Amino acid sequence: MYNNTSGPAVPPDKVEALRHSIPDLFTISDTTLDQPHPGYVRFRGHFLQDPARCYDDLRIRFEQHGFTPMLRQEQERVALIALPMVFTAQKTNPIVNLILLLFTILSTLYLGATYGLTAGTTLNLWSGWPFCASIMLILGAHELGHYFAARYHKVPVTLPYFIPLPPPFSLFGTLGAFIQLKAPIKSRRALLDVGAAGPLAGFVFALPILIYGLATSPVGPIGPLPADGVILLEGNSILYALTKFMIFGQFLPNGNLDVQLNQVAWAGWVGLLVTGLNLLPVGQLDGGHIMYVLLGQRARQLFWPVLLALGILVVLTGTPTWVIWIVILFFLGRNHAEPLDDVTPLDNRRKAIARFTLILFLLVFVPIPIQILQ
Repeated sequence: MYNNTSGPAVPPDKVEALRHSIPDLFTISDTTLDQPHPGYVRFRGHFLQDPARCYDDLRIRFEQHGFTPMLRQEQERVALIALPMVFTAQKTNPIVNLILLLFTILSTLYLGATYGLTAGTTLNLWSGWPFCASIMLILGAHELGHYFAARYHKVPVTLPYFIPLPPPFSLFGTLGAFIQLKAPIKSRRALLDVGAAGPLAGFVFALPILIYGLATSPVGPIGPLPADGVILLEGNSILYALTKFMIFGQFLPNGNLDVQLNQVAWAGWVGLLVTGLNLLPVGQLDGGHIMYVLLGQRARQLFWPVLLALGILVVLTGTPTWVIWIVILFFLGRNHAEPLDDVTPLDNRRKAIARFTLILFLLVFVPIPIQILQ
């Protein structure tokens, strides 16, 4: 027997079909149709097997009846919720991905070619290849980390979408890249893998690129000021400052001295900056995914503290970058990607990975990304 307290009734034969499809996986103590969404069926009870091991089998059985299982903890019991839908991945046009990739390559080539260009010098587009190759390698590794982790967990995703933005609109030649999920992520473990794989893969390439770039960049005086009277100084993170100290034996900038970044070093710095921004612990950012798998619904409580912290940075540093991020996060940072299986906890290895990414965020976060000297 089951109770129907709201919404249109699900045919009893469908409910019974679902019940009889899982006796070896889940012990049902009661069944209700009391979700605020019509057509949902809620089974409360306990798993007879580890849900991490049997969820895929459970999903196959539910999909045969036109439902998708979602797991939520309700005090001492597990709520096995049958969603009246089957998620199917919609096809996307890879030509769009290819066109954006080619334009981003051109955009970053142009940025590299104009890097350090002086008046009267002829622009040679190909001269920008060190920056282009370095930044595309970092961003590509980041997005492919997400992509292959998602594919490993059988989550349908798009190929990476790169976003070109040439100077003078951007100092990086791009706004980065993203992939789009075509269906909900299966579990917390999968969400952690997909969320952390991107920044970790990007960091694996960004750090050696940065070290090589710094080692091949000279240290010199800050200035003299160019004709337009503006100098841009890249900001320090803990890791960036320590890396410069290890290479040059001093903290830079130091008085009137600073490292004069070449194209490769600039790409490495941008790579660390992108890693730090993606690891902000809110919403749909990679850091938001990681905080959700660690804290669950409590991760939502970080929304306003993060915005407040960024607001304090604006007041203390006068950095307009954080104003833009506050606006973006205010509208897009409230919602988290909730997995279908929100019951299975992280294993010890994934807990260690999650904690490492939080430490990495503290090491690469740049409080003042760009400082303008006039």
